[in-house]
Amino acid sequence: MNRTHDPLQTIRWLTYMMFFMFAMTSDAVGMIIPELIEEFNLSMTQASAFHYAPMALIAFSGLFLGFLADSFGRKQTIMLGLGIFTICCFLFAVSSSFSIFVVLLSCIGLAIGLFKTGALALLGDISKNNLEHTKTMNLVEGFFGVGAIVGPALVSFLITQKVSWTYLYVIAGVLCLILTLIAWRADYPKPKKLEEHAKPASLATTMSMMKNPYALGFSLAIALYVATEVAIYVWMPTLLGDYNGPWQLLATYALTLFFILRAAGRFLAVWLLNHLSWQAAMLYLSLGIALCYLGLIFGGVDWAVFLLPLSGLFMSMIYPTLNSKGISCFAVQQHGAVAGVILFFTALSAAAGPLLMGVISDYFGHIRYGFYLATGFACILFLAMLYNYLRNPAEQALAQHSALSH
Repeated sequence: MNRTHDPLQTIRWLTYMMFFMFAMTSDAVGMIIPELIEEFNLSMTQASAFHYAPMALIAFSGLFLGFLADSFGRKQTIMLGLGIFTICCFLFAVSSSFSIFVVLLSCIGLAIGLFKTGALALLGDISKNNLEHTKTMNLVEGFFGVGAIVGPALVSFLITQKVSWTYLYVIAGVLCLILTLIAWRADYPKPKKLEEHAKPASLATTMSMMKNPYALGFSLAIALYVATEVAIYVWMPTLLGDYNGPWQLLATYALTLFFILRAAGRFLAVWLLNHLSWQAAMLYLSLGIALCYLGLIFGGVDWAVFLLPLSGLFMSMIYPTLNSKGISCFAVQQHGAVAGVILFFTALSAAAGPLLMGVISDYFGHIRYGFYLATGFACILFLAMLYNYLRNPAEQALAQHSALSH
């Protein structure tokens, strides 16, 4: 009997490991940026290209290619993305120019947009209802959280061993090659067939999603969240570089602690969702994030050493839960398109937020001024979650598509 579950289990683990690999590279950027600034004599604005360039291409890929998961097929879209990712990672081994690195990262961003929308659409195929979808999404993001711990730790190890940080991408390339082979051999569940009156997925489908209040509302909420999260893993190492207080060891490992708490929170999310409504969970967690950022404003770097890593625990559930609920507002055959729209706003925010922080920090002369902007994003996110808790605007759409059966 267990053999009937093997294909589905393979698909789940493939999805988990894709997110793990993605996080290994994307969330290590904060550790790499100080090395780039020193190696290539860059300003903070210039160095932030290492983050915003791939994020911009993820946004482009999500918006303009997200529908491929619905029309071209989950497997084909995932295979295409993984293949591009593998090639670009291996090219890091033979590159030494900052501009070439940015080009390769941009291509990696395009690849991530492909396999991530394919994977997110695939979750709808293997989930029985939107509660299971939300729990699975949190578990997937839990593996993303583990990758976010491994990536920066690996970069730190490479630097201490006097080995180039570029080997992070070579290692990721090897892992991605293995995943590509697994994806090629895996048996994928068939997505729910289109109803007779439904139109095939296309770019027009995605563009129409941009006008949908549910897709737009959840996308904007996620964009606010992402701006607060990315601020930490891109710029916190730079902020704490000036710290000279008694908690020097904590400052050194603050980013690792942030990722550990974020990953731990995502694995605890299933338990939390069994005890609280998702609306209440989002409200309380967003309040925790806002208070951590406000503490930074009033207490400076001395408080930031404690509060910014702690915010990872509050951040853990927000992205996967909002992402799941946003996707679950739509029929399964539209999941690739809506995942692409949400990914567009996710990546756009992840690109623009750190860039604006870098520009503001360069203008005023210190990175703490960039964190004032991030604090504003955190407070607006809390207000949005308060509105969601009081008004529950997505209730009708979620009830309508509560059965995600194949």
